[in-house]
Amino acid sequence: MAVIPVALADAPYEVRVGTGLLATLVEQCRGKLRKRRVPIVTDAHVHAAWGAVIENALHEGGHEATWRVLPPGESTKSWDQLAATLDWLLAEEVERGDHVIALGGGVIGDLTGFAAAVLKRGCHFIQLPTTLLAQVDSSVGGKTAINTAAGKNLVGAFHQPSLVLADLAVLDTLPRRELLAGYAEVVKYGLIGDADFFAWCDANARAMLNGDPALREYAVAHSVAAKARIVIEDERETRDRRALLNLGHTFGHALEAQTGFSDRLLHGEAVALGMVLAARYSARRGLIPAASADHVARHLREVGMAANLSALGLNCDGATLVRHMLHDKKMDAGTLPFILLRAIGEAFVAKDVALDDVAHFLDAELKR
Repeated sequence: MAVIPVALADAPYEVRVGTGLLATLVEQCRGKLRKRRVPIVTDAHVHAAWGAVIENALHEGGHEATWRVLPPGESTKSWDQLAATLDWLLAEEVERGDHVIALGGGVIGDLTGFAAAVLKRGCHFIQLPTTLLAQVDSSVGGKTAINTAAGKNLVGAFHQPSLVLADLAVLDTLPRRELLAGYAEVVKYGLIGDADFFAWCDANARAMLNGDPALREYAVAHSVAAKARIVIEDERETRDRRALLNLGHTFGHALEAQTGFSDRLLHGEAVALGMVLAARYSARRGLIPAASADHVARHLREVGMAANLSALGLNCDGATLVRHMLHDKKMDAGTLPFILLRAIGEAFVAKDVALDDVAHFLDAELKR
């Protein structure tokens, strides 16, 4: 098991990466489960796959699971589900010193974390991420949120978990599409600041995705350690350091909005396309060679992901996608920062991007 400390001054915690962690849940959570009944928020797919393992682990440790099972999918990150989850936690008499467990992917982690952030002005929660994307990204760092009609993740709070248990066994049960969507967030760490890790991904991604256990542990642990370093430096994204983690997200969130935050485009798929667009736009501005942008697209294509915007078959133009970007939570005094590349492994925040130019660029990419 790899143990990665997230050494925040006010809320330090560990991310543990290994196989079999869910089956030893009570041992892993020693000192955190104060009551017999343990509230767990999950979705129907995860409950079917891992509910029995969790129940057995809790029962053997003298606890009992109480479940809130939500519909799977991005639409669950809503006002209605947040309110209903809070009402359920209150009915379960959750106190500020208790821990709520989030068992699932990024949707469940974000919703449960936000509920924990506001319940009685803040209670504890534990992340049990069950997707590759959640293990390497959304479960670490304390960003919690729901979606609204105006856009993605526009209502939320910074609220750090008390513990993250990334059980690699769950990756064996993921559909290939979900695994690939999570891989986008793995390779992102190479693109933003670690050219050697991008080269590792070039050499090892297919074997890792096909199930090599040692490569999977390395990919998850390395990604978590990279994110932990950034979060420690810039927990609340008040400087540009943590903003680098948004590589591909400004483009990607616009694509998610255009597709209705639906299963038509998973978040990781949107980020992958967004990173290709960020690389190609960087090349358009003369920041990187076109060959580097092509390398990013080729890498994603070779592991099985779409790398052309035209593949989505969107019935819109570039200006429509840019209008979605105007609701981005990173907007500041009418300016939208973009994360661009000076090289593979060297991302930066660009605050001089003209949205009209982005719209023209997207028009060309929609036809590419």
